Amino acid sequence: MNKDDLKEATLIQLTAKHDQEKNLAAFLKEGAKLVKQYEPNTKLWFALQENDNTFAIFDVFPDNKAREEHFAGKVANLLKENADKLIEGGWENGILNNVNNFKVLSTKLPTNLYEATEATFIKINAAPGQSKNLTDFLTAGAEIIRKTEPKTLFWVALQLDDDTYGIFEIFTDESARTEHFSEQVATLFKEQSSTLVQDGWNNGILPNLHNYKILAIR
Repeated sequence: MNKDDLKEATLIQLTAKHDQEKNLAAFLKEGAKLVKQYEPNTKLWFALQENDNTFAIFDVFPDNKAREEHFAGKVANLLKENADKLIEGGWENGILNNVNNFKVLSTKLPTNLYEATEATFIKINAAPGQSKNLTDFLTAGAEIIRKTEPKTLFWVALQLDDDTYGIFEIFTDESARTEHFSEQVATLFKEQSSTLVQDGWNNGILPNLHNYKILAIR
C-alpha cells in the first residue's frame, strides 16, 4: 500500500435501532470479510463501535471512482436491504444523511494494521481565515507521527470542505491512544488550537472527538 492508494475517505456514523445493537455489530464484522473478498479498490475499511448503540464505518479509496464502486457494491447493497431493520432512520436518514466524503491531506501509512483495537475520529472546524494554516499543520503532522509514534498504527488528516477537516487514527490499545495525546503533534495542536480551530481545544476539539472500539478491519 502506498500514498496513491489513499486519496479519498468516507465516514458514516450509524445509530442502531433498539435491540439491534448486536445484530448491527455482527453485520459490520461480516461486512469486512465481504469488502476484502469483493472490493480490491476499497483499500481500507473499518467497522467501529463508540458505545452501545453508536457505530461508524470509515473507508479509504485511491479515487472517487473506487468510492462509487464501493457504494454500488455487495456490502452497501446488503446494508441498504437491512437498514430499516438495523439502523435508526433507515437507509435515507440513518445512512445517506450521515455520509461525509473527505479528501486525504496526509497520512502515516498503516503498519501492523490488524493489531489495532482502538480508533479515534476528530471533526475540526477551522477558525475564520485559518484554513490554509490548518491545512499546512495537518499535512505536516503525518511525517512527525511516522517518525515518533510507533503505536499509532495509522493516521490520516482529512478535508471535507473549505473550513471542515478531520483526523482519523488507530492504536494498538487504549494506552497507546493516551500516549498519542501527550506526544509532539497533539501537544503542538493543543498549543495552536486557539488560533487554528474554531472555539479552540476545549470547545472546538474535545466535543468533536469520538473514541471507538474497532470491530473489524479490511
